[in-house]
Amino acid sequence: MTNIDVLRHLRCPVCGLGLTANEATPGVRCPRGHSFDVARQGYVNLLTGRAPHAGDSVEMVTAREEFLTAGHYDLISAALAEAALAEEATAQVGAAHSTPDDMTPAGRTPYAPLVVDAGAGTGRHLAAVLDALPAAVGLALDVSKPALRRAARAHPRASAALADTWRPLPLADASVAVLLNVFAPRNGPEFRRVLRPDGALLVVTPAADHLTELVGQLDLLRVDPDKADRVAGSLGQHFEPVRESAHGGELRLTRQEVHTLVGMGPSAWHTDPGRLADRIAALPEPVTVTASVRLAVYRPR
Repeated sequence: MTNIDVLRHLRCPVCGLGLTANEATPGVRCPRGHSFDVARQGYVNLLTGRAPHAGDSVEMVTAREEFLTAGHYDLISAALAEAALAEEATAQVGAAHSTPDDMTPAGRTPYAPLVVDAGAGTGRHLAAVLDALPAAVGLALDVSKPALRRAARAHPRASAALADTWRPLPLADASVAVLLNVFAPRNGPEFRRVLRPDGALLVVTPAADHLTELVGQLDLLRVDPDKADRVAGSLGQHFEPVRESAHGGELRLTRQEVHTLVGMGPSAWHTDPGRLADRIAALPEPVTVTASVRLAVYRPR
């Protein structure tokens, strides 16, 4: 289920103690006997109690997988990989600035740095970052079981866990080298707690003109014009902004890909399916759509 270099960073969501593999059954357990199952698809369930929501549905995850596999959002993956590589060079991840918890017994290989994607979805962006950081291991966190079934297989060095990112994260203090947050909720206090002092938080949010051609024609949800300020406000107490960059391009989509794109985002919850289908059918092919995002890099205060 879980790479040993990932497992060493996980913590019991009940008592906060470390977790070890449960040899009797597929799962993990803490010294106090709290145990957590590993699903047949490979992710560990570290959610206690009922989740406030089930996350993305099977249909939404399938749509996202199809769209991402076609490469339409590779510009986001590439931007994250480049930023993570730059931060590794700057912070010397896993090397000179290791915290005491990262130290290994004399003569042993240093532990692999941990990359966590909070709200990972299918894990495609996490996989791209792991490709750029060959010494790192990864953990995909999401509340959607359908998403985690795919994230658990996204990369040979990636593990996956069911967790609500609004709650305390099932991770040790100062255990994460790079934390990814792509179109997902941001838990500032918990992100700060789990991020290493020399770590980096990479946040991707939609820009004002993201999918602008579809918003009007299909009556989709609009990007909040105050989005950037709200993101900065939610993180400002715990993080120092380092830099921000714009990334975008022109997508040329089929009508089916437009339907897929809408189905993988928040508009899927707020759009009448019949009316949406009629409007998409009226679009000329190929459909030209602007992809436009902002990537912000933060370091802990």
